[in-house]
Amino acid sequence: MLPIPPLSAVRAFEAAARHENFSRAAEELAMTQAGVSYQMKLLEERLGAPLFVRKGRGMVLTDLGRRIAPRVTEAFAALGEAFAIARAENASVLAITAPRTFATNWLAGRLGDFHIIRPDLAVRLDVTDQMVDLASSEFDVAIRGMAGPVPGLVSHFLMRMPVTPLANPAFLATHPLETPADLHAAVRLSPEDDWWDLWFDSLAVEGQETAPRSGIRFESQVLDGHAAIAGHGIAILSPPMFQPAIDAGLLVQPFPHVATYRNAFWLVYPEHKRNLPKIRAFRDWLLDQVRRAAGDDPYGILAPMPAA
Repeated sequence: MLPIPPLSAVRAFEAAARHENFSRAAEELAMTQAGVSYQMKLLEERLGAPLFVRKGRGMVLTDLGRRIAPRVTEAFAALGEAFAIARAENASVLAITAPRTFATNWLAGRLGDFHIIRPDLAVRLDVTDQMVDLASSEFDVAIRGMAGPVPGLVSHFLMRMPVTPLANPAFLATHPLETPADLHAAVRLSPEDDWWDLWFDSLAVEGQETAPRSGIRFESQVLDGHAAIAGHGIAILSPPMFQPAIDAGLLVQPFPHVATYRNAFWLVYPEHKRNLPKIRAFRDWLLDQVRRAAGDDPYGILAPMPAA
């Protein structure tokens, strides 16, 4: 790469050459006239040749200065166009990262409604359970499972995570359950999932003294839910993430008790993006969708989080 003088000095030269006046250049750049003069001195020392000479009370371009000034102006114009394109593209694309279950079972099916109210925005949804560093990534917002707000990010509470066993009614017809304790001997999906311990503990059902019965273990709630719908066992799930399957009768809740996980879903984004129109639009829409989906809130997903 060819060596380029300090851009602050080049920017001062471009403004001074365009105005042919140090005072006007200083006003445009929010600098003092002495500051512009200092930047010119640095640039001339770097080039080893004068760009301005004094004429009367003012400064005029040298022959060298006149030859390079148009090209420098064109270069800054090209930079301006490049960043204008970047700003336009950034304003027209909303990049979201969200955990697998929330993205797949809750958010994806609703994004069409968001597009209806904001057809100018292209939405890109990244599905990952990894915590993405928003400060160093291209994502605008994230949905995260957290116990509470985190420093450095604007955080909006979305919903809590209720958990309870769910199963296909055909499975329960051939594997009847009379009490929660019967679950210990039942075919449980992902039996080592800590949500099972959470649910049993919250119900004061004593844990099994021996190892849990072997069963299929999945790495996501989505897969647990699909296996339960297919009748392969009982899964410990968060009902709001499977509401369509519950409404369709593909999953039923054998016991009324629901436990609540310590984390909740939050919408987060960097502070400096707080006032971007696309961020405000998505935030307002998402919070409204959560309230609508909760309805009369049978699972208590909108209950305030306990103080830390």
